[in-house]
Amino acid sequence: MRKLGMTKEALDFVRGLEAKPFKQVMNKVLSLLGNPAPTDSIRMKGFEALYRTDIGENRIVYRFDADNVAIIVIGKRNDDEVCKQVDRKKP
Repeated sequence: MRKLGMTKEALDFVRGLEAKPFKQVMNKVLSLLGNPAPTDSIRMKGFEALYRTDIGENRIVYRFDADNVAIIVIGKRNDDEVCKQVDRKKP
């Protein structure tokens, strides 16, 4: 099974969520460990190794390999701030 890693920013965002969206986001994050390329994930343009997936009103940006899933950013999906955060963390 893959190992999960999350940036401090992603953890802080998740901790600030209310109960229902927290559960939705964390269920999606944990499901990425078993299947890091679900049908609803999209490779991000301009970021060769990054993928994004949406859950409810939130977007999860992550990368993965055979052993790890790294959550880079979690944020509101219609908020340009998610893309700005990813751009600042260019891998």
